[in-house]
This record gives sequence, C-alpha cells and structure tokens, in this order.
Amino acid sequence: MEKRMRNYETDFYVDGNTVRRMEAAPERHREQEERRKEEERRRKRRVAEKNQQRTAHMNRGYVAFLTLATVLIAGTAVLYVNLQSAINVHMKNISSLEGQVADIRTDNDATEKRLEASVDIEQIRDQAVNSLGMVYANADQIVHYTIAQDDYMNQYEDVPEK
Repeated sequence: MEKRMRNYETDFYVDGNTVRRMEAAPERHREQEERRKEEERRRKRRVAEKNQQRTAHMNRGYVAFLTLATVLIAGTAVLYVNLQSAINVHMKNISSLEGQVADIRTDNDATEKRLEASVDIEQIRDQAVNSLGMVYANADQIVHYTIAQDDYMNQYEDVPEK
C-alpha cells in the first residue's frame, strides 16, 4: 500500500491504514481531569440523595391526601358500577315490556279481525230499516265536503242548508 506524507505548516498527514499512537497526557492534566470527574460524581450523588430523601419523606398531610384521593376514586368506581348495573336492569325491563306490548298488539289485531268477521252488515241494515224505521237519504239531502287531510275533519258549525 502506498503511503504519502504531506507537510502542512507544522502538521503532517499520513494516508494509509496506520494510525498514530496517542501521546500520553501530562500527569497534571490527568490529575485535574480525575478530580473534575470525581467532583461531578459527588455532585450527582448528593443530588440523587436529596431527591431520594424528598421522595421517601411523607408527612401526615400527604398521607391523608393520598388516602382521601384513593377513597374518592374507589367510591366513584363503585358508584359507576352500580349505575351500569341499574342501567342493565332497566334495559332488560324495557325489553320485556316491549315484548309484552308486541304480544298485546298481536292479540288486539286478532280480536279486531275476529269481530269484523263476525259482524253481518246485511243483518244490521235489515234491523235498522224494518225494526227501527230508518230510511236511506235522498240525493238532495247529501252534502259532500272535500278536506285537505284524509284522516279526519273537525266540524265547528252546523252543516249549512243549501
């Protein structure tokens, strides 16, 4: 492999796969660096001890606050579970009542159809005309009204004579 030496002012540069060995730092620099690192370790240790003391120290007020907070949270959770249970009971009750209403409607519809089938219109007409003396209306007695709604009509006055 080819190595080239270059001189740039006072520095030199070597191309290749070799690296210069590090020069040993003067003894005083090494001692200063060790003292600085030891001071940093001591400072960090003091800060950590202060933090541990702060976190480990719990006075009565703090304990009372934590106890109160825990009781409130537990009470809220119990209340929430009770409300959810009550809602589930009410939903089941509503479902049961809706089933009963559907059954009653079915029975009501069946009874209505049975009653409609049992009524004989001819018999009613015969009894009205023969027994009660009723007569059909003449064409000049019938008054026709048109209303906007198909389901009912409110009569607020008497029907006018022509």
